[in-house]
Amino acid sequence: DPGHGLVIAPIVRFKNSDDQLAQPSAVLLPLDQMPAFFLRVSNDPELYHKVAGVLVESNGDKLLELSPDRKFPQEDFAPYSNVSHDWNPSGSGIMWNRYDFPVFLLSEESTQTLRKIADKNEKSSNGYQANVAEFDLVMQTTKAETNGSESCLKEQSCLPLGGQSVWASLPPMSNASAEHQKPIIMVVASQDSASFFRDRSLGADSPISGLIALLTAVDALSHLHDLGKLKKQLVFAAFDGEAWGYLGSRKFLQELDEGDDSVNGINSSMIEQVLEIGSVGKGISQGDTLFYAHASRNSSISKKILDGLQSGSDSLGSDNVKVKPAASSNPGVPPSSLMSFMRKNTSTSGVVLEDFDSQFSNRFYHSHLDSPANINSSSIAAAAALVARSLYILATGDMTVDLMTLNTIKVNVTLVEELIGCLLTCDPGLSCGIAKSFISPSNACPSHYVGVFQDSPSSTQFPSYADDTSRFIWNFLADRTSTLASNVSSCTVKCNNESEVCVGGEVEGGGRCVVSTTRYVPAYSTRLKFEDNAWHVLPANSSDPMGAADPVWTESYWNTISLRVYAVQSTTSDRLILLAGLAVTAASYLGVVVGRAYISKITKRD
Repeated sequence: DPGHGLVIAPIVRFKNSDDQLAQPSAVLLPLDQMPAFFLRVSNDPELYHKVAGVLVESNGDKLLELSPDRKFPQEDFAPYSNVSHDWNPSGSGIMWNRYDFPVFLLSEESTQTLRKIADKNEKSSNGYQANVAEFDLVMQTTKAETNGSESCLKEQSCLPLGGQSVWASLPPMSNASAEHQKPIIMVVASQDSASFFRDRSLGADSPISGLIALLTAVDALSHLHDLGKLKKQLVFAAFDGEAWGYLGSRKFLQELDEGDDSVNGINSSMIEQVLEIGSVGKGISQGDTLFYAHASRNSSISKKILDGLQSGSDSLGSDNVKVKPAASSNPGVPPSSLMSFMRKNTSTSGVVLEDFDSQFSNRFYHSHLDSPANINSSSIAAAAALVARSLYILATGDMTVDLMTLNTIKVNVTLVEELIGCLLTCDPGLSCGIAKSFISPSNACPSHYVGVFQDSPSSTQFPSYADDTSRFIWNFLADRTSTLASNVSSCTVKCNNESEVCVGGEVEGGGRCVVSTTRYVPAYSTRLKFEDNAWHVLPANSSDPMGAADPVWTESYWNTISLRVYAVQSTTSDRLILLAGLAVTAASYLGVVVGRAYISKITKRD
């Protein structure tokens, strides 16, 4: 809040979400009470004004569900009108409401400490001592009159949400003219998540399980030598900013329309099929591995993708990886990047592969509890195997599938487990072996919150501020989709040959030049324009239906966030001490006056 300094308030422990507050307080809140409390706060102005801050306990081990997102996440972007479907039955929607007070998630150790302090406050009936929380309010650099994205961008007190998406073709594309290029099968996944707590956005099942399956499938296909002879071109993309209005996929499609350098080599008319790998970390139940294919529409091409997935499943034989078409009673595809493709072009044929049919199997969707404990590495490996084999079958087109080659496509299960460690844990996190061979991470602990777009959009292929995850994905895809350069040379940023990229340029000793078509694509709102060194919000455009639904998310500049807890004397205690002090002073003064009168009387007698 602009103009506010520190907020200091006594700590009160809420045991039930219907507890009351007698005065402005810092509420210590059990995690299981979080949805009910925040919904109540939004509907109870009296309680709202008495909440100075919230300290959420981290005791989520026994929770069966917690999703602060809506029951239909990002419903405004859906390419169909029936948005009453509950894809996310656990959703409370509390992360989209406005709160004018800070909310902190406590560590387990801090939870125990603060419980003791809150209990002490409760027992302290004499009111002499109160344990308070002191919040140094966040976003203090927000200017007073900037109450929306347009005004804060104008005042340059915020930045738009965004990052860097990555795409790569397998095998690398030649510089042939567009007429001789093959139809494209696009394979996509998301690389960012969201949660109520900004830096605790892991998104293990949704969407990182799909990203890991995509990277593992690329690795499996990279061992084949005859991909260039197939009828279709494979293009893999990891979109950033999807949790905030499908920023990455929408910007990618806009860059395609405008023929920008970031998408050099492809155009939208070449994209024949889209296969998206969604949440695939919970596909195993009762020993069976089952995934659901959600098709964009009943077209012959969508049926081809479904048939390709079925053939891929059959080829895995005793591995028993099953795939079923999603229920026809669903209103359409679930929340996914495919929605961007469908809104851009209604005739898009695509399929989203998920670990659920009509409702998310992930009960912690967009919650900080969507952690590695919420996924199964075997399920991700099975999805990667299914995708890799299905892609080979689909890319064969009308040629006969080479069964010997098909059966050599196997996924590296150890790679799946390593990627889970790299992308979803702090130990090793992005200090893991495979990441360290490509990048120098700025933070070992991964977070998949999109962050803010800090680059000038013009420097697309050599961004200064791509986050650790994007840089890792770029290097991994460039490495796995590459062919060796004719002259193996070392590099740090660029290679001399236009068809080559520098893999591992950040690491000590430099990287190596390889032939690869791997590109960054900026991911930020299609309603933003960077001009005269500043961001400007463009009016919604009828040719961009998703732009009309886009609120243009921004984030203010942050000061250091701090939270301190300490004991202070209550005002009652202070008043008593003041009164006692005044009484002592008055008594002393009276004593002096009486003493002087008595001494003067005795002196007169003498």
